[in-house]
Amino acid sequence: MNRAVAILLSLFVAVSAFAATPDNDRIFAAINDVNSPFYYPNLMLRYKEGKPMSEEEYHHLYYGYAFQPSYKPLDANPSMTRVQEIMARISIDTPSVHDIDELIAAGIAAMEQDPFSPTLINILVYAYGASGDKVRELAYSEHLRGILKTIEQSGDGLKEKSPMHIIMFSHGTDYIASKNIGYRKGQIMSRTVEFVPFAAPQNRVKGYYFDYSRVYWNKPENYTFKRERTWQFNNLKPREYK
Repeated sequence: MNRAVAILLSLFVAVSAFAATPDNDRIFAAINDVNSPFYYPNLMLRYKEGKPMSEEEYHHLYYGYAFQPSYKPLDANPSMTRVQEIMARISIDTPSVHDIDELIAAGIAAMEQDPFSPTLINILVYAYGASGDKVRELAYSEHLRGILKTIEQSGDGLKEKSPMHIIMFSHGTDYIASKNIGYRKGQIMSRTVEFVPFAAPQNRVKGYYFDYSRVYWNKPENYTFKRERTWQFNNLKPREYK
């Protein structure tokens, strides 16, 4: 278990030279071209099979999901609720085989709706590690690293004009939690950007800006967004917005 969660502490030690603010038109064209290395069905198949992927592949996979019929970021995710219920009752250090089996099943089901949730991937890293499945533990660790890096490379997040881009609200706070930084309730700055302040400044940085515009591409009328609790990473405990 310790190795499964401790890996998150080193996710941002090395920063790649690859950086890309998502270009929606180019991504849409690439993921729909059967001759493209970024053809979406092939990318998603490799992702689900736990295959190694490049930074550009994660980039197209993550932002390309916003064009998929299954992308419904404002819908409830009952399987995620189930994951939270299981996590709330199990003994993290000494989980039973039954609880881990249930957790894996619920986590995989929840990922059908939110396949790139850092929270879910992180929990599955823990669950597969606890089950002794080192192959899947490593595969999900790499997926977690790839998704968090994709978000990080989409903008510096330091200004409203250079936000990091996310496809789910929770992905922004998950990113901050993965860096072991406390944060407070997000502030909507515009129709497309949210600012999430840190609980305390980090090297003079007071928080990060996130572009959440994709979340509302197909927003139902009269929809009111409700914040779900997010999760810490190092010890897998839930964190409430304050």
